[in-house]
Amino acid sequence: MRLSELLEGLGAEIVAGGTDVEVDAIAYDSRKARKGTLFVCIEGFVTDGHRYVAQAAAQGCAAFLAQKPVESPPGATVVQTPDTRKGLAHVSDRFFGHPSGKLHMIGVTGTKGKTTTTYMAREILRAAGHRTGLIGTIANIIGDEVVYAARTTPESYDLQALLADMVAAGMDSCVMEVSSQGLALDRVYRTAYDTGVFTNLYNDHIGPSEHATFDDYAAAKAELFRRCRSALVNADAPHATRMLAAATGRVLTYGLAASADVRAEDVERAVEGDRVGTRFTLVSPWFSGRVFVGMPGRFNLYNALAAAGCAGLAGCSLEDVRAGLATATVKGRVQPVPTHRGFTVVVDYAHNAASLESLLETLREYVDGRLSVVFGCGGDRAKSRRYEMGAVAGRLADFTYVTSDNPRTEDPAAIIADILSTLVPTGGAHAVVPDRRAAIGRAIAEARPGDMVVIAGKGHENYQIFADRTIHFDDAEEAEAAIAALPPAGPEG
Repeated sequence: MRLSELLEGLGAEIVAGGTDVEVDAIAYDSRKARKGTLFVCIEGFVTDGHRYVAQAAAQGCAAFLAQKPVESPPGATVVQTPDTRKGLAHVSDRFFGHPSGKLHMIGVTGTKGKTTTTYMAREILRAAGHRTGLIGTIANIIGDEVVYAARTTPESYDLQALLADMVAAGMDSCVMEVSSQGLALDRVYRTAYDTGVFTNLYNDHIGPSEHATFDDYAAAKAELFRRCRSALVNADAPHATRMLAAATGRVLTYGLAASADVRAEDVERAVEGDRVGTRFTLVSPWFSGRVFVGMPGRFNLYNALAAAGCAGLAGCSLEDVRAGLATATVKGRVQPVPTHRGFTVVVDYAHNAASLESLLETLREYVDGRLSVVFGCGGDRAKSRRYEMGAVAGRLADFTYVTSDNPRTEDPAAIIADILSTLVPTGGAHAVVPDRRAAIGRAIAEARPGDMVVIAGKGHENYQIFADRTIHFDDAEEAEAAIAALPPAGPEG
């Protein structure tokens, strides 16, 4: 593609050379620059791409997009634009042929619930026959291919490349998490969204390397609703009015209030097979009926409503919603591990006191027998987390198996001692099993019908980090192996 075509509509000034240059690649990392590459100079938090123009030129690059003056390499084309982050998004979108315009795009933003909402929405769309890709915190998914993600919202070039891969693979839809950083840093600039979803907004991600103030954080989130055809907003969440005010297209709300466009009525806890969750009457502009979501808790009820709203806007049926919500699973987020033994096993990422407390209080409502938890704490992290989690486990679990998480450079025994310093005073029953595999195996071996075993802390992670090595370790895989190793169930099992 000619450089002149990539720059069309950007509003750039030619500083040196001409734009009648063939471009067959775009790079924002100078190490990837070569002949035929347009190198875009990005001023980042750690380094500045403008400093690497000479290196890129030495590697054969002859076209550069900058936002501040650079020394023009001999024979090179240098183009300047006020903001190269927007510039990178613009040229990437044109280079890949505006792939978001060829997909039904759903973007989900908010402090919590983004990941689960995207997985629920994807399952509903798949139930409706849509070939649906996913972009998010845990992984990027194209068809059956799963690529674990480095960040929630990829850099704009990587995002457009990923969307183009989805189009090439025959996808017709994409559900993606849209982080506040992705919005603030223009990673999703030029991406066209059919539906934008707002889940909630809490006082997170405020700091020197993220958002300077809460107002900046909220403003970044609101930007999504200026870029989508339809906005679906959690009416029960604080700051919903700000998102509604930002919307430029059709606006719908979801929640538990009678005024919400998509709402839940007659809500009740429910268990279906190995899945604990919620049954409710879904009311919406497109369909109404009884629905089961196979993930527990009020927060997942909201996620389900958001996903159902996305489905309605995409033309899905009530049966599609039922099928998707009943089976949706997010790795490491209240993830059920089938036992077929009358007891339940759940894997969750809860790795601080607040999330562990919320998880145990939510799951307690589904347990007829004993609620057990297996957890440890990461090394080289704030010690306060250990003290707080120990106290929560001792207070809320019937039995705690204290084990290792990612000890990193710390002595696992010292981390466990810190946890016990607050767990023991609660009087909570517990055992110390430093080896995480052994702890999971013991918890499952000691479970009885009506019990629930919660394996907390690592969730979707598939590794364990020690001082001298990192090993493969997946809590769900270990739980499955421990269940398979149980002796045959008796007549009542």
